[in-house]
This record gives sequence, structure tokens and C-alpha cells, in this order.
Amino acid sequence: MRRPTPRKAVKALCKPDYFPPENVLTRVLPPEMVGQREFEQFHFIGFDLSQADLSGRRFSECRFENCNLAGASLSNTALQNVAFDGCKLLGLQFMACRDMLFDVHFDKCQLDYASFWGKVMPNTRFVGCSLQEADFTRTDLTNAVFQDCQLQRAVFSQTNLQGADFATAQGISLDPAQNQVKQARFALHSLPGLLAQYELVIAE
Repeated sequence: MRRPTPRKAVKALCKPDYFPPENVLTRVLPPEMVGQREFEQFHFIGFDLSQADLSGRRFSECRFENCNLAGASLSNTALQNVAFDGCKLLGLQFMACRDMLFDVHFDKCQLDYASFWGKVMPNTRFVGCSLQEADFTRTDLTNAVFQDCQLQRAVFSQTNLQGADFATAQGISLDPAQNQVKQARFALHSLPGLLAQYELVIAE
């Protein structure tokens, strides 16, 4: 009987860091770009896009820095190797984004109440982010990193967390029986959050 070919590990994409000078924009789009639906290698700085309708737009190799996208609509939006640095992303429904080539990076972002339900996002890095009450139900977070993140009341259910790194995360609570956690890394202080459903008393 022929053995199945093992799946190759998905390689993490490098965070975008090159942008043509004319594509580095601060606060507002130039008039000639209003209505533009595809952006490649753009650096957006200080934009207020709260409640904006970004539906159907494609962002590839882009970076949002110190932007406010809270409550923006992401229906059928393509985020293809897009970095968010110091951004407000409260309540964003990333689950509504296109699946094809979906790849994101987060540094020092506010992601409370955001939803990643069902997204495939291995190797994703969350660095210094607030993810309180974020929804990761059925998300593939294989080898993801949650460095110095706040995860109070974040939801992990039927989530693939194999190889994920929670060593410096705070406030995590999940049921290992309801998630794939093989080779995932947790700090000792996270133990109560992993055993809460068993109603055990952890002595200090």
C-alpha cells in the first residue's frame, strides 16, 4: 500500500518592509486614488478608517501603521501578506476576508472582540497585542506565536494550536480536549487556564 506523501510545512512570509516612495501615504488618500480597489506595496500611516467599507478590496504586501480600522467592513477583502503595526482593529471580522493567500502580521495592535473564525493562518505572529474576547474558533494557528499578548476570555474551540507559542501570553484559557495542542508551548502560570474546566485547585 502506497504511503501518503507528507504535507510540507507552510513557510512563514516575511513581513513587508519595502514600499515605493509614492506609495507611502499619510492620513488620507490622494484624490486620484479614491475609489481604487487594489493596493500593492502601500504603506498607510495614521489613517482613520473606522467603520470604513473595505469590502472587495485587495491589499498585497502592504503595511498599516498607527491606523484606526475599528469596525471596518472586510467582506471579501483580500489581505495578502499585510502587516498591522500599532493599529486599532477592535471587533474586526477577519473571518469575512478572502481565504486565498490570507496572511497577516500584528504588532502592538488592539484586537479585542476580533473574529478569526475558520481562518487558515499558520505561523501568524501576534506581538504585544490585546486579544481579549477574540474568537479563534476552528482557526488553524499551527506554529503561531502570541508574544506578550493579552488573551483574557479569548475563545479557542476546535482550534489547531499545534506548535503554537503561548510562553509569554497572559490570561489564556482553553480546553486541551477541545483543541489540537500537540507541541504547543505554555508558561507555568497558564496552567490554571488549561485546567479550569476540571475544577481543580492549583496550589501555589
